[in-house]
Amino acid sequence: MLEFLLSPPLLLMLGSVALAAAPRSVLPRSVLRALLLALPAYSLWRFWGLDLGNYLQVDLFGQTLTLMRIDGLSRIFVVIFHLAALIGSIYSFYVKDNFQPLVGLFYAGSALGVVLAGDLWTLFLFWEVAAVSSALLVWVRRDGRALAAGLRYLGMQMVSGVLLLAGIVLLRHELGAAPGWAEFRNFTGLLEDGGLGFSNLAPTLILLAFGLKAAFPLLHSWLIDAYPESTPAGAVFLSAFTTKFAIYALARAFPGQSELIWIGGLMTAFPIFFAVIENDLRRVLAYSMTNQLGFMVVGIGIGTELAINGAVAHAFADILFKGLLFMAMGAVLYRVGHVNGSDLGGLYKSMPITTGLCIIGAASISAFPLFSAFATKSLIMSAAAHEHYFWLWLVLLFASAGVFSRSSPSSTTIPASAARRRRGRCSSRWSWPPRRAWRSVCFRLPSRSSGSRIPSTNCFPTK
Repeated sequence: MLEFLLSPPLLLMLGSVALAAAPRSVLPRSVLRALLLALPAYSLWRFWGLDLGNYLQVDLFGQTLTLMRIDGLSRIFVVIFHLAALIGSIYSFYVKDNFQPLVGLFYAGSALGVVLAGDLWTLFLFWEVAAVSSALLVWVRRDGRALAAGLRYLGMQMVSGVLLLAGIVLLRHELGAAPGWAEFRNFTGLLEDGGLGFSNLAPTLILLAFGLKAAFPLLHSWLIDAYPESTPAGAVFLSAFTTKFAIYALARAFPGQSELIWIGGLMTAFPIFFAVIENDLRRVLAYSMTNQLGFMVVGIGIGTELAINGAVAHAFADILFKGLLFMAMGAVLYRVGHVNGSDLGGLYKSMPITTGLCIIGAASISAFPLFSAFATKSLIMSAAAHEHYFWLWLVLLFASAGVFSRSSPSSTTIPASAARRRRGRCSSRWSWPPRRAWRSVCFRLPSRSSGSRIPSTNCFPTK
């Protein structure tokens, strides 16, 4: 029983519940912060000592449930999820109430349950727990827009759960009570005859459930809608888990599924056109997340060893650099009250550390040499070229270049905090394209088209 309670998912989930129930008189804030760090650290230490294999198998209603399956694929996601929970807990120290970090830790535990699930029933259980707990991170902002966005977010997550449950039930009907029918495994063999569609409805529904969480095209609106409405700390937790355990599920169940190649290619390209016209910088990062997920989906669709390794490595790296960028924008939101790119800029002197960290995140997401995404995207693009997907390779190259153009405002305007709301006059923007990317840089620069100076504008207009 003790081994069951000390498993990584339940340790974080039950630990966060116990901390939430403890009276503040016996649990001062300093002790709570220490325990928020100790729980994921201890869980990771315990997990690190386990060998590969199945753990905590339970027979229930004639089904064998495997609560923990450790192999090469799940291990890397468990490690990065623990690190994300630890980093998110540290970042949430600024929050005065204890609800956000505790919900974030509970959410991290449910995400660990997804990647460690060895059967479909356990997967479904943690899939739904993660949906509800992540919605709380949107609602905790406690305003009308966050409430509406959280309801829409939760509705889409419930649709994903219904699709997954329907797929499991149909799979049970098709395969009968054969031993191991509910094992969470590679389902591509079930799609060899007839492919995706009504002829293979069970695996198709399961793929749609995973795809909705992974923000497939036309199923991605919940991500763009909800993530920018969450709190600064909530956005860091959200960026780390929901979409990434969906990528894990796709890599586990549908490696080499050819339809994923072109779905992922579309995911890498279309967000660029929306991001360049977006003013809310957290929403820009939400579009960027869809773009990065596309690279992972492409790698899973190609299905070779090089491609899968690239997809998983990119998921690992994305959790780190995307979390860093969300933390940088959260700092601006905390200090200024908004992250509208048109109203920020030129104040990097007030937050030099944030500036440096944000530039690192922007360079990483843009795949600059010597940064993480340069290696991970190269693995995926090399796999595409090796399999003779020339047009796909060009799309991925375009998407990588597009990420650079979108990271420019992040690296120039996000760190510039309006900690002191200065009312001074700042110069306006260039008229030379791409004006959007640099429009918030408050330097007095001449127009490339006419050589004349542009009249200055107030970067921080008075209300």
